Amino acid sequence: MDKKFNDLNSYFKNKFGFRVHKITVDAGFNCPNRDGTISFGGCVFCNSKGSGTGFLLQGISIKDQILRAKKYVVKRFKAKKFIAYFQAFTNTYAPLEKLKEMYDEALGVEDVIGLSIGTRPDCVDNKVLELLQEYAKKNLIWIEYGMQTSKDETLKIINRGHDYACLKKAVEITKDRGIKICVHAILGLPGETKEDMLETADAISKLSVNGVKLHVLYIIKNTELENMYNKGLYKCLTQKEYVETVVSFIERLPENVIIQRLTGEPHPRELVGPYWALNKKLTMELIKSEFIKRDTWQGKFSRV
Repeated sequence: MDKKFNDLNSYFKNKFGFRVHKITVDAGFNCPNRDGTISFGGCVFCNSKGSGTGFLLQGISIKDQILRAKKYVVKRFKAKKFIAYFQAFTNTYAPLEKLKEMYDEALGVEDVIGLSIGTRPDCVDNKVLELLQEYAKKNLIWIEYGMQTSKDETLKIINRGHDYACLKKAVEITKDRGIKICVHAILGLPGETKEDMLETADAISKLSVNGVKLHVLYIIKNTELENMYNKGLYKCLTQKEYVETVVSFIERLPENVIIQRLTGEPHPRELVGPYWALNKKLTMELIKSEFIKRDTWQGKFSRV
């Protein structure tokens, strides 16, 4: 195959014939792992912002967030259409009528052709999925589940608040609704070996998912992970270790799975480590070089 892996931009180009870009939206959601429903601490790697901007709480509406970002994205990437990406915290964690109001607002912006909704597998039910299924009749709808790992022991260590069986159930009740499913996997979680991470790749291969996002576990300020790091209880992956693991991970995924992300993007002012995570461009180049060096590709060692 000419391309070493099935990337998101190629997927959009093949589906629509032009550049489509995701625009991040902060809709001010909370998380059951922070509000006391499950826990108050949240996952060990998550701070009080939950990877969000806080724009809605600053009075910037969902529509205005999209309109602001559109100007920049059109100029830089020549994008013609857009996906509103509800990213921060748990974006199905609200009453159904509130979810519909927010999703409608995003889809009401000119040239927004779909939604991508980041959430937890324990925060979906049939009513939420029926709402998304209705949108999917006319729009491209992705739901992004925070899987992180298939290892229950690790999920306990990171205070995730659910097990792997919960993720499998969420995927099962989501499929066959016209909704695209993406799962997030974090590489470098506490206590995990490379083989543990590759077992997560094998687990993903057995699920009915359309996409995967890969993240390196980085440490941000004011998190339990920072405390673990300061006590010598956690060591970050090196860039070399991450690059090699990413390629091995993708080798095990079926060719049709869309690789939506190869690494995360930490906020520089919040980052404790590893500092190489700030140089996303170099990490991407090293991953592509590793594919070439190994003469390998997505799906080479897929077991399905």
